[in-house]
Amino acid sequence: MKSVTFPQRVALAATLCASLILPSLGHAQANTENSGDILERSFCVFDPVGANGPLFAITKTFQPVALKNGIKLNLSAYTDEKVAAEDFKAGQCDAVLLTGTRAREFNKFTGSLEAMGAVPGEEEMRLLYNTLSQPNARPLLKDGPYEVAGVFPAGAIYLHLRDRSINSVEKLQGKRVATLDFDEASVRMVRHVGASVVGSNSANFAGKFNNGSVDVAYAPAVAYSPLELYKGVEPNGGVLKYALAYMNFQVIIHSDRFPDSAGQMVRDEAIKRLDEAYEIIAQAEAEMPENVWMTLPQEVTAEYDKMLRTVRLSLLEDGVYDERAIKLMKAIRCRVDATRSECAS
Repeated sequence: MKSVTFPQRVALAATLCASLILPSLGHAQANTENSGDILERSFCVFDPVGANGPLFAITKTFQPVALKNGIKLNLSAYTDEKVAAEDFKAGQCDAVLLTGTRAREFNKFTGSLEAMGAVPGEEEMRLLYNTLSQPNARPLLKDGPYEVAGVFPAGAIYLHLRDRSINSVEKLQGKRVATLDFDEASVRMVRHVGASVVGSNSANFAGKFNNGSVDVAYAPAVAYSPLELYKGVEPNGGVLKYALAYMNFQVIIHSDRFPDSAGQMVRDEAIKRLDEAYEIIAQAEAEMPENVWMTLPQEVTAEYDKMLRTVRLSLLEDGVYDERAIKLMKAIRCRVDATRSECAS
């Protein structure tokens, strides 16, 4: 039914990080070590399916590429993202692939890039990625012993509704929302609108939505068909065409275990591949049935903008988000659309 499957789309981050980070790191090492030396490094890959999953499979295909360039890459698959993050923090992984939300504990700046309503669309995200790929942005990407070597887009996050009548902020009150309970930002937003938090994770949120345990879920378009979210949406629901946030994957490294130039090499190459990433995201959105999309009137869009801004600033005040990231994304929003009400300030 689909020309590009969900595993292929979700594996975009792994494709990019594998094709960019591994050869780049290997090349950098080859310049600093004798050609006969092999450096062993571990890369922990979060894949909900595990060692048989698409993220892990595509990363694995680049092991011989890395080896030719002086790195023996030892891959480990993790079905639990929390465990992958903990093992990386404990030093058991030299590099790790995580979602942007989970990556916040290693770099609050890049962990703030998924801030609610901070990135309205593709144009803003492209500007953001271009800005962060510049060499003078590196201090923002380093935090203690960690460096974010790459940030890769996964698409806008949309509300999926079992009932199309939930078409305003007020009508979210009392509704059950599948919520990433480890993410304070998501919990805060759900409570702000008066909805009920139903603790969930990447492995079970779709099932809860599809079987009616929750009324609302949020996910990027790439999840719609493979996670069978249409079972929850049909016949009375819809997908709100409004970007709550912009999902990303991040490759994080222990910076002292790789050549100093490695992170920038990855970023230089990654920015050249953005078109490929956005083509996959755009195709996923285009393949969703046209009749499931719900377009908000301008006044309701303004209402959502206001709500997300309130939550975003509250989280900033409480130290959940990085002030530099929030200011940068506001500057980008106002550059794209100076008529936004927030731009007057």
